[in-house]
Amino acid sequence: MYVIIDDRENVATGYIGGFDREGISSVGFSPTEFLEWLESAGDDELSAIDAFLLGDCDTRATLPRTVRKRCRAPIIALSNQRMLKHTVELFEAGVDDVVHIPVHPREILARTAAISRRSLGISTHGKQSAIRVFFDGRDPEIGGAVMMLPRRELRILEHMVGQQGKWLTKTQIFNAVYGIFESTFDENVIESHVSKLRKKLRDRLGYDPIVSRRYIGYRLDSSTGAPEDDATRDLQTLGILAKQAPSRPRPIFT
Repeated sequence: MYVIIDDRENVATGYIGGFDREGISSVGFSPTEFLEWLESAGDDELSAIDAFLLGDCDTRATLPRTVRKRCRAPIIALSNQRMLKHTVELFEAGVDDVVHIPVHPREILARTAAISRRSLGISTHGKQSAIRVFFDGRDPEIGGAVMMLPRRELRILEHMVGQQGKWLTKTQIFNAVYGIFESTFDENVIESHVSKLRKKLRDRLGYDPIVSRRYIGYRLDSSTGAPEDDATRDLQTLGILAKQAPSRPRPIFT
């Protein structure tokens, strides 16, 4: 999901429409609204953000550092001034990239992917290149050949590859695909999308690269076609559940 921060509502609305045509969720804020939301946003909401787009606003010089305290997603400044001094000032303020408007949403997607690869070491492909995604709207390469996917399934696959094998809850995937403010759909729709995606990947690769665990979620493992053994699976599940369980207070002996 992309978060657009701009004093001009019509500009934010225009970018939201552009992202929607690409199948990407986005939301627009004024600077004041954004700071109020950022202060109260939970980790699941922040983890669903692909990038922040910083448009025209009075607080543009201070917002990047405020954002960075809560979230590591790329910050891209949208600028209508092609002046070196202005561009340098934006980088000094803490943005990761500066693009000059007008700019196509696909260019923003490509720039976001490039920033993420550099900062997090994310590859465009899974281990052994079984699954390769591009994060810019192009269809993925599965098993060495292009596979056409519906936009929602593509977004799920991109998000899983980007998370590098981490376990993702249904809520986290829903927020990344539909946006954190979506109220039209229920998050259970993710189960249907993932089921269809798994079948397509399994038919192409000969094995299921998406691992699912009840109460935990999903993760992508494209490194091998060999299934996990029961002992490994049980140990992983116990470890994750232990992390999720609330800690008990230790007894105090006197």
